[in-house]
Amino acid sequence: MEQITHRETLRLCTAGSVDDGKSTFVGRLLHDTKSVLADQLASVERTSTDRGFDGLDLSLLVDGLRAEREQGITIDVAYRYFATDQRAFILADCPGHVQYTRNTVTGMSTSQVVVLLIDARYGVVEQTRRHLNVAALLGINHVVLAVNKIDLVDFSEDKFRVIAEDFEIMAQRLGVANTTVVPISALLGDNVVERSENMPWYEGPTVLEVLESVPVSRGRADELDFRFPIQYVIREHASDYRGYAGRVTAGQVAVGERVSLPEGRESEVVGIDGPDGGVEKAESGDSVTLRIADDVDLARGDLIASLKRPAAVTEFDATLVGLTDKEITPGAMVHVRYGTSLVKARVQEVSRTLDLDGVADDTAPTGVGLNDIAHVSLLTQSPLPAENYAARGAVGAFLVVDKASGNTLAAGFVGKRLR
Repeated sequence: MEQITHRETLRLCTAGSVDDGKSTFVGRLLHDTKSVLADQLASVERTSTDRGFDGLDLSLLVDGLRAEREQGITIDVAYRYFATDQRAFILADCPGHVQYTRNTVTGMSTSQVVVLLIDARYGVVEQTRRHLNVAALLGINHVVLAVNKIDLVDFSEDKFRVIAEDFEIMAQRLGVANTTVVPISALLGDNVVERSENMPWYEGPTVLEVLESVPVSRGRADELDFRFPIQYVIREHASDYRGYAGRVTAGQVAVGERVSLPEGRESEVVGIDGPDGGVEKAESGDSVTLRIADDVDLARGDLIASLKRPAAVTEFDATLVGLTDKEITPGAMVHVRYGTSLVKARVQEVSRTLDLDGVADDTAPTGVGLNDIAHVSLLTQSPLPAENYAARGAVGAFLVVDKASGNTLAAGFVGKRLR
């Protein structure tokens, strides 16, 4: 297995309906890029034989949970790492079943590319449309449609062309900028890593060739304005030490920089403590402890930011993706978890829902239920430094939490109207 070094890294996510072959596809990708350890491969060979599988059941390289192995489906987000000569990859294999949409949102939220798997026999289905809607909401600009099991329709070019046209029309309507449609057989290996000899009519790239050529976004979180939600305050007994621990969610900060604090205050960063001691700079994704010059009273949930600070608001519009059967109705009291803050909020209005083709439904919505995508207005009890959602979740993403149970009801994305 090739070691992943400091190469350019692409984060991708696979999604699709149950039985469309996502796990087999990921297993094929790992196997054919020689990213599987010898003992793992031996284990898969034994298990495949025990189950009477003709050849290797490559889905076993991904389906690691006991429950999903017994049912033959993926229920958790399975992360895998592999590399080629061109770049390194971090891959999230997301679940296909409707009830696990929340896991799919999680897997997509940090991805730069989404690979959607569909069964060539059935074409674009409801779950395909749902996943494409979520990808569009998350600002993912590169989507690959892998038309799997093309061998089961005799490698039909006509069937492939119809599916590709339907998908590209839908993607264009949703505003997804870059799409590629590839006919594949994950089971046989056609057009995943190696070019197929069964489809001479297809002259486009393999899936791996697409992944190796997609530009890695330079609009990364570390290029945004600095954001640091405080997770907890560190004080040492018999010492004047006071540090603010958390994770840099966007931008970067260096010792000596001026930063903004709540209530219009400013201070200077005098120290940054990392896991192995002091550092001069912290970037997006780094978990550090900041020390500032002034003795101010900050607490969990407060935001340390660049001098270009988001205004604290109590009312904003948002898009919600429903994650449970419990409906979020107008007037409902909920908790909003934004960064490390948890505040009470009221759902002022559910203005409209989207159907799975991305078209607004003109009927009056009763609320936001499981897998619904809806536009809402929220009023918070305490001000939040909310700002418009930025792709890959650097800022503007939040969760709606049930007050009574603490369960997550919806994933949210802050819209443009902030008040």
